[in-house]
Amino acid sequence: MSTTRDSSVSFDQTDTRSDEMNSTIEQWIDDLVAGVDNAQTSEEFQEWLDVQSRFHDYSYRNTLLIKRQYPEATRVAGYRTWQEEFDRHVQEGESAIWIWAPIITKQCPECENSPSYHEDSDCEYDETPPEEWSEGLVGFKPAPVFDVSQTEGEPLPDLDTEATGDAGDLVGRLTGAADELGVTVRIVPEAEWTHGEAKGICEQLSLVDMQPRVEVRDRENEADLARTLIHEYAHALLHFDVDDDTERSKREVEAEAVAYVVGRYCGLDTSGSAFYLAAWESDDPEIVRDRLDRISSTAEELIDVLEDGA
Repeated sequence: MSTTRDSSVSFDQTDTRSDEMNSTIEQWIDDLVAGVDNAQTSEEFQEWLDVQSRFHDYSYRNTLLIKRQYPEATRVAGYRTWQEEFDRHVQEGESAIWIWAPIITKQCPECENSPSYHEDSDCEYDETPPEEWSEGLVGFKPAPVFDVSQTEGEPLPDLDTEATGDAGDLVGRLTGAADELGVTVRIVPEAEWTHGEAKGICEQLSLVDMQPRVEVRDRENEADLARTLIHEYAHALLHFDVDDDTERSKREVEAEAVAYVVGRYCGLDTSGSAFYLAAWESDDPEIVRDRLDRISSTAEELIDVLEDGA
C-alpha cells in the first residue's frame, strides 16, 4: 500500500478542518488495519514468527537477571540451542548470562520432592513407585545463556519496519516542537546509545522533574528517525502516567499508529508500521481501530504543532 502524502490532502480550511482530519485519519487507520492483515499472512512475517516461537519466554525474575548482567540483551538462548536451533555459535571469549532454569523430574504426589529428596525426607507416601510418578517442577538451578549479539552465524529473519522517503526538515521541526509538547528531547549518537536494540525511549526526566524525556538513536535514515520521534512523542502524550505492564502491547499499537498517521501526512512511507504492529498484536489488528479516538486526537495534536511551526 502507498503511504506517501497525497497532494490533495490538506487541512487548511478552518471551518472544515476538524471533520476533514477525522475522516482522513479514519481512512488511513483502515489502510493500516488492512496492512497489518496483509503483513500477518506474508511469508516474511511467518518466517519471523516461526523463529520467535523458538525462543523461550522468561519469568520476571530471569528477565531482571538478564538485564542486570547484559542490559542490551534482546534475544537469549543456551549455547546448544544457538547451535542446533539457529545455526549460530557463541563467539570465543563471551561471558555467559546466568539465569534460573527449572528442574523438571519425577515428583512425589504428596511431598512434591524428586525421588532422591523424597527418600531423605520424612514423607511416608508409598502408594505408587517413583517410576510411576508424574513429572513436575522440583526446583531451579543456575543455567548459562547468551544474547544474539554474542553469537555469529546464520542471520535471524528481520522485519523491515523502517519508514522511508524524503524527510526534508521534519526532524528539525519535530525537535523544535518539544517545548510546546512539554517534552525534553535528545537525539543520541549511535556510539553513545545505551538502550540496546531500541530505536527510542520515553521516560521520566528525573525524580524531581516529572517532564517526559524522549531520546532516539541517531541514524542515517532521517525518515525513520522522524517516525521514531513521533512514536516516542505519542508515548509522552498518551502513556506517560500509565504504569501497567499488561497494557504494554496496546500502548505500542497506539504509539505506532500515531507514527503511521503523522508520518504519512508528512509525506513519508510508513507502511513498515504494519509489520511493527503485527509483531506486537498479531492476533488482533482491530485493536488499532478500537483505539481510534486516542490515536486520532494525538495525531491531530502533533500535526497541528508541526503545521503551526512550519
